[in-house]
Amino acid sequence: MRERKGKQGKKAQETRRRIIEAAGALFVEQGYGATKLQEIADRAGVAVQTIYFVFRNKPSLLKELVDVAIAGDDEPVPTMDRPWFVEVMSAPTAETALSALTAGTRRTLERVAAVNEMVRAATATNPEIRELWPDQADPRYTVISTAAKSLTKKPGARPSVPVEMAADIIYAVLSPELFLVLTRDRAWPPAKWEQWAYDTLSSQLLADNAP
Repeated sequence: MRERKGKQGKKAQETRRRIIEAAGALFVEQGYGATKLQEIADRAGVAVQTIYFVFRNKPSLLKELVDVAIAGDDEPVPTMDRPWFVEVMSAPTAETALSALTAGTRRTLERVAAVNEMVRAATATNPEIRELWPDQADPRYTVISTAAKSLTKKPGARPSVPVEMAADIIYAVLSPELFLVLTRDRAWPPAKWEQWAYDTLSSQLLADNAP
């Protein structure tokens, strides 16, 4: 019985993953408003009723897509509890913290940057999407400011840069918009973006004698 339940659970998880992947691809390709649930079902290889059963409606599917894109999986683990962010916070120097931050952000932006752009466009014309994320503090800035507070206290940080300025600089350089400009519009490989972002932030946030 347990084995059967385990197989059913894995099958349900796989179905959920296929639906989210299909929705992500179609929302980015066609736009949220132009994409029909039947198209998502066809691409995922499921019945449209399955989407309703698993996600209830199209806005809920979008929210789940965004959450999975940010996290990289569907585990209920906040970003600041993720291993890559823990590495940023526990890094012994500002240099190693910045390296971990740019690497972790690159992996996140590879998943979420295009989705973020799509959501912004969809929010302008779909009131129901605005209700998914009620007015609140920007979660990306919350993560960045937490990293900045830690980084600026570590050995090798530029002492003349206050925490608020460090957070703003990191927030701008590691933005999804700038990531897309360079990796999509200018065809930079993500590794090149990561090196550029690290070098740019190093020049602003690390002391001149830092490694």
